[in-house]
Amino acid sequence: MPQPGAAHKPTGRIFTIVKGSILRAFLGLAAVALALSAPALAAAAKPRVLAIHFALEINPVTEDYLTTELDRAQRDHYDAVVILLDTPGGLSSSMETIYKKELASKIPVIAYVAPKGAGAASAGVFVGQAADILAMAPGTNIGSSTPIDQSGGNLNSDLRRKVINHFAAKLRALAREHGRNAAWADKAVRKASNITDDEALKLHVIDARAPDLPSLLRKIDGRVTKPNHYKLHTANASITYASPSFFTRLLNTLIDPNLIPLLFLAGIAGLGFEIFHPGVVLPGALGAVSLVTALFGFSVLPISWAGLMLIVLGLVLLVIDAHVTSHGALTVSGLISLVIGIAMLFRDAPNPYNHVNLPLVITLAVAIGGFWAIALTKAVQVRRRPVSVGPQQLAGKRGEVRESGLVFVDGELWRAHAPSGEELVPGEEVEVERVEADGLALTVRPVRSSTRPGVA
Repeated sequence: MPQPGAAHKPTGRIFTIVKGSILRAFLGLAAVALALSAPALAAAAKPRVLAIHFALEINPVTEDYLTTELDRAQRDHYDAVVILLDTPGGLSSSMETIYKKELASKIPVIAYVAPKGAGAASAGVFVGQAADILAMAPGTNIGSSTPIDQSGGNLNSDLRRKVINHFAAKLRALAREHGRNAAWADKAVRKASNITDDEALKLHVIDARAPDLPSLLRKIDGRVTKPNHYKLHTANASITYASPSFFTRLLNTLIDPNLIPLLFLAGIAGLGFEIFHPGVVLPGALGAVSLVTALFGFSVLPISWAGLMLIVLGLVLLVIDAHVTSHGALTVSGLISLVIGIAMLFRDAPNPYNHVNLPLVITLAVAIGGFWAIALTKAVQVRRRPVSVGPQQLAGKRGEVRESGLVFVDGELWRAHAPSGEELVPGEEVEVERVEADGLALTVRPVRSSTRPGVA
C-alpha cells in the first residue's frame, strides 16, 4: 500500500522550486533598481554650497544683496555658504550689519578672498574675520583697516583716538573669537597693516590658502569651526554661484558720491528750465528723473545737511546774479558755496570710501562758472541794446498803399497820410517818415520808381 503523504512529495518540490525562482527574480530586480538609483542617491547625499560673488563696495545696496543671499542659504538648507570677497571697503554701518548677519548664521560661513589679484581692505577685513573660515587665494592681500576722514586724510587727534580704539577692539574680538591672530587685527586698524596670502597664513590671520574654490572646499572638509563648532562637510560639494543682479549693480552705480551731486544739479537745472520755458517737456522730465535719483542717493548714504544747504544756497546766488547787478560777486560766492557744499556733502568720518573727488568738484565749478559768465555777458549785451520792437521802428521802412488812407507796412495795416496832403494811390509804394504822436497813424511819402534801389 502506498505510504501516507507520498503523493504530496512532488507537489512540495515544485512549490519549493517556484518559491526559489521568485525569490531570485525579486533579488535580481532589487539589485538592478539599487544600481540605477545609486547615482541619484549619491547626488542627494552630495553636500551643497552657495558661493556669493562680492566684488563690490560695502554700502546699503550691496549690504541688502549679501544679507539676502545669506538668508537664502539658510532657507534652502545649504551645507555652507561662501563669500567670494574682493572689496575696497565701504560704510561702517553696512559693514556691521553684514558681519552681524554672519555671526548669527545657522550654517557655516566661509570668506574666501579670491580670485588672484583680489583684496579685502578696510571694512572687508571685518567681513572676513567674522566668517567661520577665512581663506585666501594666491596673489591676494588683506588689511588696511585704519579709519580716515571723508577727504582721505587723518582724523583730528581726539576723534582719531576714539574711532581707532573702537574699531581696533571690534576687530580684535572677531579674530580672537575665531581663533585667529588678534595682535595682527589690532595692527591692521592702528597701523593700516596689509599682508599677502603667504604672510597671512604664516601669521595665522587666515585659516587656509587654496588656488580655487573646489580645492578650498576639499581642504577644509572635516574641520570644526570656532566658536560655533560646525563640522564642515564640503568635499566634492555641488556649488551654486550667486551674482548681483543688474538692478543691484545699477543702484550701486547711482549712489556713487561723485554722481549724486551731478544728478541733483541736473535735476534742479531741468526743472528750472521747464518752469521758465513751459511746454518743452523733455528737460523737465529728465530733470525730475535726475532729482528723484539724487534724492534716493541722499536717502541711502549719510549726508551732511549743511553741505546740502550750501549747494542750494549756491544755486540761489547764481540765479539772483542773473537778475541784479553785482558785477559777478554773487556768481563767485555761489560757486564757492557749491564747491564747499559738494565737498562736505558725504561726511562720514569713520568711513574711508564715501567722499567726493575734489578735482571733479573744481572742474564742475569751473564749467558752471564759464557757462554762467557767458550767459551773464549775453544778458548785459541785450539790456544795453536799443529797443528793437514797437511802432518807432517803422520809420524808414517801405510799404504799399492798399486803399485810400491805409498802408500795409511790416505785415500790418496802418492809417497813413502824405505830409503834403496829396492823395495816396492804391498799389503805390511808400516810405514811412514817422509815427504820429498818438502812435496810431503814419506819415508816409510816395517812392518814385527812379529812386528805387537797383533801378538805373
